[in-house]
Amino acid sequence: MIVGYTRVSTLDQNLGSQEDALRAAGADTIFSDKSTGKNTARPGLRRCLEHLRADDVLLVYSTDRLGRSMTDVVNIVTELQERQIQFRSLTEPFDTTTAGGELFFHICAAFAQMNGRIISDRTRAGLAAARDRGRRGGRPTVMTPERIAIARRMRADKETWQTIATTLGVGMSSVRRALADDDDAHEVEDLTPVAQAS
Repeated sequence: MIVGYTRVSTLDQNLGSQEDALRAAGADTIFSDKSTGKNTARPGLRRCLEHLRADDVLLVYSTDRLGRSMTDVVNIVTELQERQIQFRSLTEPFDTTTAGGELFFHICAAFAQMNGRIISDRTRAGLAAARDRGRRGGRPTVMTPERIAIARRMRADKETWQTIATTLGVGMSSVRRALADDDDAHEVEDLTPVAQAS
């Protein structure tokens, strides 16, 4: 059985043209998704993958309809192959039912894997360089020492977490986390033994 999957990325696009092309290519059943920048859920794809059985063919108009990156596409197609399901794109040489298409898939998979390793290596190198400069990975904190001092004074004056956050222009969780971290740092300092004069 040939099973089609379609997706449009904005509400003003029409699924009809993709569906017509898939039906003309022999798709018996078609699953579809409409997604926007705010809504990236793909329940249609989930249902499609659950519907597919061994010896079926998943047919798409183009690979960017199936996944948001080549790595995403390769992962999905690899999972399909493990289930004895073939994959074909109408507008690209992706066709695991043929020797040439299978070769093309393996080349793309190798490039996706290499790209993933390059990104991983760069991330590790960047974090190592940041550690060497005395910085931790992740986003910089919005709670500067000055803001922490203000928050501590306001908290001592019995101000609510919401009032403090609004005053400083940051999220309430940022204030709570910063003061908790600051308290932990002070506890460590307090536990440091002080040398006594003999």
